[in-house]
Amino acid sequence: MKLEAWREKLETQPRYLGLDVGNRRIGVAVSDELGLTAQPVLTLERRRNQREDLRSLARLARRFAVSGIVVGNPVHLSGELSPQAAKTQVFAAELGELSGLPIHLWDERLTTREAHQILYEAGHSRQEHRRVVDQVAATLILQSFMEKQGTGIREQGTEKP
Repeated sequence: MKLEAWREKLETQPRYLGLDVGNRRIGVAVSDELGLTAQPVLTLERRRNQREDLRSLARLARRFAVSGIVVGNPVHLSGELSPQAAKTQVFAAELGELSGLPIHLWDERLTTREAHQILYEAGHSRQEHRRVVDQVAATLILQSFMEKQGTGIREQGTEKP
């Protein structure tokens, strides 16, 4: 690829915010400027007023200048909608309206389990997981989305489903 074409590709790469939305916490990740990797950002403790959560996320989207938001969609293993998926989809739609950004619902099956496994293998005690597991799950959701779009770097040796 010629240098000019490479630069143009890098300059036009959209950034995304990735979310793992739960009842108590929301894990947040963001894609890097090159659109290659997802990075954990923070865990947002949910407030009583959902509007405050939405505003906080919209501010983060502006701060990172993202062009879209990827929200983990917690469907059942069978692929059917779970009650949590229905709540998440309503939340995602409201976030899209408030932020004015496109929302991409993304299958998040088993990401929290995978996040716990990654933390365990990294030597973190189970008690430490609660602080960061949602961020790791958001990172996994976003990285999976980016890989499917053809922009993210896939971990070597892993197969795409």
